[in-house]
Amino acid sequence: MEPQLSHQVTDSVATVVIRHPAKRNAMTTAMWRALPPLLDALARDHGVRALVLTGEGDTFCAGADISTLKGSPEEAQALAVAAEEALAAFPKPTLAAVRGHCVGGGAQLAAACDLRLAEEGALFGVTPAKLGVVYPASSTRRLVSLVGPATAKYLLFTGELIDAGRALHTGLVDEVLPGGDLDKRVADLTRVLVSRSQLTQAAAKEFADGRTDRDAHWRAQARGSGDTAEGVAAFLERRQPRFTWSVSTPG
Repeated sequence: MEPQLSHQVTDSVATVVIRHPAKRNAMTTAMWRALPPLLDALARDHGVRALVLTGEGDTFCAGADISTLKGSPEEAQALAVAAEEALAAFPKPTLAAVRGHCVGGGAQLAAACDLRLAEEGALFGVTPAKLGVVYPASSTRRLVSLVGPATAKYLLFTGELIDAGRALHTGLVDEVLPGGDLDKRVADLTRVLVSRSQLTQAAAKEFADGRTDRDAHWRAQARGSGDTAEGVAAFLERRQPRFTWSVSTPG
């Protein structure tokens, strides 16, 4: 099978699968390039309300295909950062479902998701020190925001892998599931995510990510959306709300 990113949309959830089984789902140059336009198309799809990123089989992503570093390491890193930033900017909830190795560029992508669920036995590592690569400033800041400076330094200085339990303890992952339970938990959680107000989620995502120039924008969106009135009415009538506000494009 040629290395590729595949995707499908089911019940308002887009699932993007990293497929490169010959190299434990390592990302090739073409795959890095393909991710931003794919995410842009899914962001514009009103039928998509959440996104799951995962790897084929029993591995999430072993990082960048090392062959991509033989030409221009700077170009390879720029492509990875562009893909990471596109994922971080995706305007709807994103979730990384992790099995096996989540290393290097794989950890970079997982960290760019809003939520991370891992199966027991998963291993995480940030490995530029093994290659003499300077980890991007934006990626370093994102890692620090997740795990704190001490753990980020440990991961970056050593390049050592940590298990799912330690990843949970440090905040790198949100939940660790027993073997065989990951898919069900992802399905349950995404079902909750797509049932909630996309307006609330989109505003909260921007605020949590540190954006400070859109308060007035989101107040105006809330006034015109009808979601608050619908949410209150549904609560009083003891029914599921039917929220209508939708994200169509990022920003």
